[in-house]
Amino acid sequence: MKFAIIETGGKQYKIAPDESITIEKLADDLKVGDKVVFDKVLLIEDEKETQVGDPYIKGAKIEATLEERAKGKKLNIIRFRSKSNYHRRLGHRQTHDTVKIASK
Repeated sequence: MKFAIIETGGKQYKIAPDESITIEKLADDLKVGDKVVFDKVLLIEDEKETQVGDPYIKGAKIEATLEERAKGKKLNIIRFRSKSNYHRRLGHRQTHDTVKIASK
């Protein structure tokens, strides 16, 4: 496999063997070092041929290992209404996972 395109967390990612990518948080029961299987494969590019799914390739699976579970930068959300003495500050930190794609 030269590269592939997978779908996880509502987003699409271009991946290659032995590559680490940061994706949306996976299931809560996974721990660092666990194996992850992505079965929503949209495209696989080899040196000889290209397989395109409709929308997914049947039977195709990409294996990866969960390397890290972390939180992103803090986003500050400020709500303000003029002339009514209303202001509110919120913060949010999105969780994400880093996975390493297995080589095949």
